[in-house]
Amino acid sequence: MTGLALSEPALQPERRSFASRIAPSGPVTASTTPALQLSGISLAFGGIRALKDVSFDVRPGEIRAVIGPNGAGKSSLVNVISGLYRADNGRIGIGGESFAHVPPGRLPGLEVARSFQNLALFPGLSVAENIASGLVFRRRAFAWLPFFPASRREGRETAARVREIAAFLGLEAHLPRLVSTLPFGLQKQVELARAMIADPRLLLLDEPMAGLTGTEKAAMAAHIRAIRDRLGLSVILIEHDIAVVMGLSDRIVVLDHGEVIADGSPDEVRRDPEVIRAYLGSDAAPLAGAA
Repeated sequence: MTGLALSEPALQPERRSFASRIAPSGPVTASTTPALQLSGISLAFGGIRALKDVSFDVRPGEIRAVIGPNGAGKSSLVNVISGLYRADNGRIGIGGESFAHVPPGRLPGLEVARSFQNLALFPGLSVAENIASGLVFRRRAFAWLPFFPASRREGRETAARVREIAAFLGLEAHLPRLVSTLPFGLQKQVELARAMIADPRLLLLDEPMAGLTGTEKAAMAAHIRAIRDRLGLSVILIEHDIAVVMGLSDRIVVLDHGEVIADGSPDEVRRDPEVIRAYLGSDAAPLAGAA
């Protein structure tokens, strides 16, 4: 990918600009159709059960956390949703369509984007170029060829979108820098920005707090709230930090040994005896961290 000309004036994009989608204040009015519907998802590897009859939905404009002890099936579940794994049974509903298996190449068209627990950035590219790389599967193949007029136009439009998303996440000053020179916490924000530039309605965030300091976690949580409140996106949050989950999520589904053992509000989940047993092995006090 060639460098983005961030100083060039942007042409009027064919799609609504990112800035025009930001609500000035308060939550965005959401549809009543689920952003995601899982029905009876089961998965096994060589006879070892990873998921068993997992069913839940994600409402438009909500942060839906998926938690559980190590080995509970969280990563397997997000890999099924994003099409990296094929479930043995069950259906996945996204954007009004139902799938036994979601082809990964369909995700951009279904307005689904994902971040990964382990950073998958391009260390030799700038922050701007890394963010723009999230559009690679949404662009026509010829648009990457510099001698096509459409390529030059789309390059200017992409640069404008990169600037808008960087401003939303507080990354504007870092756009020209090599991403490898940024602190780890900012690199995680670049990963989030790269997922956002594809204009998804559903974001799958896999351990966005992993490796962050307390201050960095607070900043990331604020960004995720803004994505929900000001953009109206739905978020699936896979996260180990219970305090973060309890303070950030609208609803939580809890997995243990591949099965759903609880589903409800943060306060309901933290007091659920099955959840307490799964995490602590006894009927101890409720899990800490509820907001």
